[in-house]
Amino acid sequence: MPDLTDADGAHIDARLRAEPIIWLSSVRPDGRPHLVPVWFLWDGVAILIFSKPAAQKVRNLRHNPQVMLALDSADAGEDIVLLEGRAELLGAGAPQSTLPEYAEKYAALMARINITAALMAAEFTQAIRVAVERLVRF
Repeated sequence: MPDLTDADGAHIDARLRAEPIIWLSSVRPDGRPHLVPVWFLWDGVAILIFSKPAAQKVRNLRHNPQVMLALDSADAGEDIVLLEGRAELLGAGAPQSTLPEYAEKYAALMARINITAALMAAEFTQAIRVAVERLVRF
């Protein structure tokens, strides 16, 4: 787990808590890369993502759980955050997108696209937890 106690780590932690989008990169079974923007929740240790169960990223993770994540660049490209990790497809008892922290983080975006946390939870039923193994900042 990366050290988030120094100034650089605290900055990364703050960005991971505030940013609405993270890019998830996985590998298709045929070896081609797959990159998608996703909503996420950072708990200080791992990234939580919700997906439709038949999505390409879920199929990829069943084949290879190694992923890379990237925040959008900030500060005119001077603030790049990349994370490497291992994804786990969570089963029964997994959190749902009605999780209060997640619903609060995305309330404005859900309203903008006319969806509620409950409707999202009914469609995006596959929870994905990414244990962060390495963090890189440029």
